[in-house]
Amino acid sequence: MNKEGPIIIIEDDDDDQEILTQIFKILDYKNQIIFFSDPEEALTYLISSDVEPFIVLSDINMPKLNGLELREQVHNNEDLRVKCIPYLFFTTSAEQEHVIDAYSKSVQGFFVKPNSFNKLEQMIKRIVEYWQDCVSPNYIK
Repeated sequence: MNKEGPIIIIEDDDDDQEILTQIFKILDYKNQIIFFSDPEEALTYLISSDVEPFIVLSDINMPKLNGLELREQVHNNEDLRVKCIPYLFFTTSAEQEHVIDAYSKSVQGFFVKPNSFNKLEQMIKRIVEYWQDCVSPNYIK
């Protein structure tokens, strides 16, 4: 896990992207924030880029390729799997079937976006700080 790598956010809703941009500015993490509205573009970036992201936050309900299908393709890619990139779902609602399906694809977290800006900020802060403290198999001091 590259703790200094970019935070990848796969989110097709412009309003959610704007809110998350504001929150990351407030939290002032040094990681670059990269948004993808199109999950297929995100997959291409993850596969073809030499960049090792810190974490991936992905919506579930997206056109073309939904978040669960995207996660399956990421999980089935050996090169991406060895990078130990935490992959988290960050979505507006949680259907039990989606949660079960997500964890069956080895997702590392499933979060429902709170309705309050402050609660969303607190959630993002807890998520990022948890993964900053986490040790992974490819951890190097």
